[in-house]
Parts: sequence; C-alpha cells; structure tokens
Amino acid sequence: MKFSFYELLMFILLSGIQQNYAQERLIVANPMNLNYRFQMHDNNPVRREAADPVCEYFKGKYYLFASKSGGYWRSSNLKSWEYIPCKTIDAIENYAPGILVRNDSLYFIASGSTIYRTAHPDKDDWEKIDTKFNIGVTDPAFFQDDDGKVYLYWGCSDKDPIKGVEVDPMNGFAPIGEPATLIEHNMAQHGWETQGNNNEQNDGKEGWNEGPAMLKYKGNYYLQYASPGAQYRTYADGVYFSDKPLGPFTYIESSPFSFKPGGFIGGAGHGHTFQDIYGNYWHVASMKISIRHIFERRLGLFPLYMTTENSFAQHSVWTDYPFVIPKGKVNFSKDNRSAGWNLLSFNKPVLASSSILDFSPSYAVNEQIENWWSASSGNPNEWLQVDLLDKMEIHAIQVNLADQDFTLGAPHDLFIYSYYIEASDNGADWKRITDKTNNTQDAVHELIVLDNPIKTRYLRIVNTKKIPGKFSLYGFRIFGKGNGKIPQEVKNVQLQRNANDKRRFSLSWNKQQEADGYIIHVGINKDQLLNAIMVHDNRYEGGFFNRDTSYYFRIDTFNENGITKGKTIYEGK
Repeated sequence: MKFSFYELLMFILLSGIQQNYAQERLIVANPMNLNYRFQMHDNNPVRREAADPVCEYFKGKYYLFASKSGGYWRSSNLKSWEYIPCKTIDAIENYAPGILVRNDSLYFIASGSTIYRTAHPDKDDWEKIDTKFNIGVTDPAFFQDDDGKVYLYWGCSDKDPIKGVEVDPMNGFAPIGEPATLIEHNMAQHGWETQGNNNEQNDGKEGWNEGPAMLKYKGNYYLQYASPGAQYRTYADGVYFSDKPLGPFTYIESSPFSFKPGGFIGGAGHGHTFQDIYGNYWHVASMKISIRHIFERRLGLFPLYMTTENSFAQHSVWTDYPFVIPKGKVNFSKDNRSAGWNLLSFNKPVLASSSILDFSPSYAVNEQIENWWSASSGNPNEWLQVDLLDKMEIHAIQVNLADQDFTLGAPHDLFIYSYYIEASDNGADWKRITDKTNNTQDAVHELIVLDNPIKTRYLRIVNTKKIPGKFSLYGFRIFGKGNGKIPQEVKNVQLQRNANDKRRFSLSWNKQQEADGYIIHVGINKDQLLNAIMVHDNRYEGGFFNRDTSYYFRIDTFNENGITKGKTIYEGK
C-alpha cells in the first residue's frame, strides 16, 4: 500500500501528538502520590502517615503541609510534588498544621501556640516569631479577611466546641477579645457526626468534631469542620455559614460536602479548601487506611465547586480513578475531570510468586486498601500477575505499595522501590512496558500513564531489589477500556428510612449481572444530588443523614466498559 507525502506527514505528526498526549495532560488519582513518611518506632507496626492537610498558593507555587511529615511539599501544577525537609520549625512534628499567606510571607502554626514565618519556603529558613498568642490550641486554622483582619479557629474534641478569635498580626498575633464558641456537637441531628465506619456506633459518645477551616465566598463565611474520627471511612467535612467571621453560624443541610465512604480508599475529612492559579477551587483532605495504626493515613485531592444551595460540593466518588488537573478555569459543577478510563482489574484472576497467610494475591485487585497482598520476602523477582480475561486497551496502572513488615522509622532517608511492569497476550511471552529499575522517587501510590495505550491480556509487576520488608501491594489497579457492554439500569429499587432513627436509610435493588458496582447519588434537592457513594453489592445501609431532612436518590451502574445512569430519582422523607 502506498501513501502520499501528505498522508505520511500527518501520520508522523499524529503519532507525535499521541506520544506526548499523556505527558501533556496532568493526570492523577487518589491517594496523592507523595513520599509518605514512615513514623517513629512506637511499639506499633511500622506504617506511613500524612494527614490534616493544608495547601496554599504562594509566589508561584502550591505549598502543601500535613501532620507527621517532617517537612512539606511544593508543586507548580498540583500533580508533581517536591518534598522539602524542615528542621527550622520546632513544631513540624505537631499535628494539624495551619498556614497563613500574609504580605510577602508564609506563617505556620500547628497544635500548640508557636508561630513561625518565612518569605522563602523553598528554603528551610523559618524563624520563630515573638508571639503573644497565649492560647494552647488543637487543629488551628488561620484566615485573613479582605480588610486585612486575621482570625484563628481551632478545635479537636468529642466534647468541646469549635472556637475562634480575632488576632493581631502586628502585635505578635495577640488575641483580640475572648474566643467565641462557633460549632457545637449535634450528633443527635447530624448522623455523619456519629462514630463508626457506617456511623453506626449509637453508644452516646459524640464524634470528634475537629479540623476547622474558613473560606469566604461572595460575602459569606464558610466554616468547615470534620467528624466523626480519622479512623473511619465516614470521616467527612461539613460546613456552617455566616455573614460574619465569628458568627453566629448556621448549619448547611447538604453537609457533609466532603464525603467518600466507598471505593478503593475511603475518608475525606479534616481538609482545607483553596484556589488554584486559575480560580478553580480544590479540597485536600485526609483519607484512611487505619489497619496498622488508627492514624495510618493518606491525602486526597478533590475538585470542589459552589452550589445553588449556598454551599459546596466536591467530586470524590471517582477521584481514586484517573482524573485530569485542568490548565485553565473549569466549571467543576459540569465537569468531574474524569480521564474516561474504567477499572479493568477488579476481582480478576491473580497469580503471585509467593504470599503469606492472610495476605492473599486476590487482595491486590479487590478495591479495598484496608487489606493487601504480600509476598513472603522482599527479594528481587517477587511478582504479582493479573489476567484481564481478554485483550483490553490499557491506558494507566496505579501501583500502591504496602510496605509489609518494613523496619524503617523516622527520621529516615527517602525509600525508593525498584520494579518493572510487563505485558503479555498469552501469559508466556512478555514485553516490558514500564521500567522503574532505576527509579529515583519515593512514590508509593504512583499512577503510571502510558505514553501510548496498549492492548494486552496479562500484566505483571516484578520487584527488582532487596527491600527491608516484604514486597506487597495495597492495589495493582489497571485502567483503560473494556470490550463488552455497559450494564443495564438498576431495577426494583426499595428505599426505606429507619422509623426508630431517621438518620439512617437503607436501599436495595435487583443485582445486575454485568455490573461491577453501583453509584448511589444523594442530595437534599432532586436537581442537585451532591454526595455519591460507591458500593459493590446491590444494597446499602447508611447513617450519615440529617435527622429532619428529606433526601433524593439516584443509582447508576458501572463496569469495566462504562456507566449506565439511573433514570429514576427516589424521594425519602
């Protein structure tokens, strides 16, 4: 077959465009791919942690701070993060950092009362300021109003309220007046403030209301807070609003706005809302593993938008799938930023070089970060293999490394894994598609986007260096496009509100044989179903609802081929 000069030229140009397409797009997936630090040896199993994040744009970069990280990160694009170790902040190991951008400086506070300042956060040259703020606070958060006045909010308790006070930055951040009580506990009304992975622990104990953060939008003040506890998948952020920075505040009934109980990794609490350089809003929050320690946690980044309900909503349900960081202003209410790739690896057949008891190879593909596969050693050539059962189009692979039986503890150098990923059409002849044998990054939740998609049936990841533990994976997640049909719409939906506890709803429906799972959309307005919950069974029972609020529901189905949107909206009074 002969081609004209024009056809050959277009082929070359299009090939080049396709090769650079994945590199040009800023594609990420939660949890955020950071060098999460191993924690100090404390008679608990070794684990990594980062939580209670705050992020601000300052002098052309985003600066991200999180508890127990020994430093912080900077980024120019919200995808690639560079770690900056920090020794000049004595309180860097304290929980719950707070950040203030003021004039040409960045201010830091964490649980306690000491405040630090720098004009150059790219360097480790923070100075302790002569503070007159004499209130010991937990989970502090700064806020600077349009008139230059500065406020500090705090709270972390199952009993005490969220409080706030104006402070004077020209006088060592001395309090101006007495602290005001802003948010009280209200578990009896707000089901999501009830402890438990399904808000089920109705034992009279209040949830931990904590982690306040303030955002001003169109003249109103939105005070965000977290509940019921960092160790639960129901960890979420709700919000109150006022026309004054110290209230009084009114609860927003669509709370929680940051909520992710389902999917590969759950939890979206104790977060912080910020704007990117284009004016888009984002919410960065804590996500939970909580197996080796209740504070074994990760960070998540979520697109957020304002709603007509005088509140916010964020895209959380699909954000542990690949999504795209925009390079301009985007209407997140109409665009969830999905890369359009489906999960191909869910519950597919798996083989491994070895495994240990209670750490089955199947756990690497079951979409639950709380359990994982572990090889019997950390030697080179330990491997895990997934059979997709058919040749499928592969676009990306997320490698979630689990650090089984590691012996590292803080402080420590960055730990760098070394591995490669290979593909096969028949399970016998293999071709390497990703080579991390000379890896230089401490990247334990890396989303590897292929420069060009491939069609294959088998994928295998192989360890290539001796590690101080066992080679293990929370998840070996493969994204792309399946070859079959999308599932049918759900039928025979049964909806019931618990007569004895109106904070709880239950739903069930006919199981769709082609479905891998379902998305339950929930809202207080049938035209704005702002929350979404991913489940893999044909039933759901949850208790995060407000007692005296009516709700609307819609159920979508999904599989490796796509999504079928439910057509019917169900009302629960």
